[in-house]
Amino acid sequence: MQHKILVVDDEEDVRNTIKLQLKDTGLEVVEAEDGEKGIEVLDAENVITVDAILCDVRMPNINGVEAVAYFRREYPSIPVIVLTGYPDVKLAVEFMKEGVVEYLVKPVEKEKLVEVVMKAISQRGYIGGVEPKM
Repeated sequence: MQHKILVVDDEEDVRNTIKLQLKDTGLEVVEAEDGEKGIEVLDAENVITVDAILCDVRMPNINGVEAVAYFRREYPSIPVIVLTGYPDVKLAVEFMKEGVVEYLVKPVEKEKLVEVVMKAISQRGYIGGVEPKM
């Protein structure tokens, strides 16, 4: 079964880099250029097929803080990874309290990105200690 990750970032170069870094992992990458598009994509996709979300913080329209809050509220079983170019310890702590599985700072090394994404996918459905019903 092929796993799918939603990458939400307003910079096309960043989305392309992430796609390249994840190319050999067997993951399908679905892209969105801001939080608003990310929400639209997630609402339009068969949510069961999205295994993780990688989301930037600073974006136009709906920013990462708002998008992550939406993702966590509406799709709590999908792990969210925050990837930002602007490290902020206070914000990182807030995200972790909201259930974000990892807070990464750009640029992130390929090995680290792959490790974090694969770990998040393996946790899909187990967020908050609740096992998915089969």
